[in-house]
Amino acid sequence: MHASTHHFVLKTSLLPPFPDGCELALFGMGCFWGAERHFWQQPGVQVTTVGYAGGQLANPGYSEVCTGFTGHNEVVRVVFDPERITYDRLLVLFWEGHDPTQGMRQGNDIGTQYRSGIYTCSETQHQQALLSRDRYQACLNRAGRATITTEILPAPEFYLAEAYHQQYLAKNPRGYCGLGGTGVRFES
Repeated sequence: MHASTHHFVLKTSLLPPFPDGCELALFGMGCFWGAERHFWQQPGVQVTTVGYAGGQLANPGYSEVCTGFTGHNEVVRVVFDPERITYDRLLVLFWEGHDPTQGMRQGNDIGTQYRSGIYTCSETQHQQALLSRDRYQACLNRAGRATITTEILPAPEFYLAEAYHQQYLAKNPRGYCGLGGTGVRFES
């Protein structure tokens, strides 16, 4: 499926095993191209890959996911060194990096694959995600914004997207990215 097994920007392996001590995070923020770029730019992030999660079909392809019938979300898997960037910091980047109040869309991108989601890899991550959601909702409330629609679930099976989607915006600098935040800062 992949012409390259290495990250186009970070030059690290896209596939496990990942470096010792690293942890995984999984986020859906709309179109996965912009979400991936959002995270690969962060110090402490070792690898990012885009894929599909949360649907009913094993090994879906992009064209199947885009029908909306598989129930998958476009997600970015983030492999990070918790000594250099914390999961809490990734959550702040997640909340500020997109609009988590739009339901099954992000801007002009509409469909189940564009929903906001945090897919946790441990009970600790799950509790951190719930707490951060409540804190960010308070920030949104103070700004007169809508209610968060982000789903927070244990991480489902992750299916790697096609090779041309991996680090797409690095390979295609003028590529489309509809990712945009609310403009509301996360305040703890």
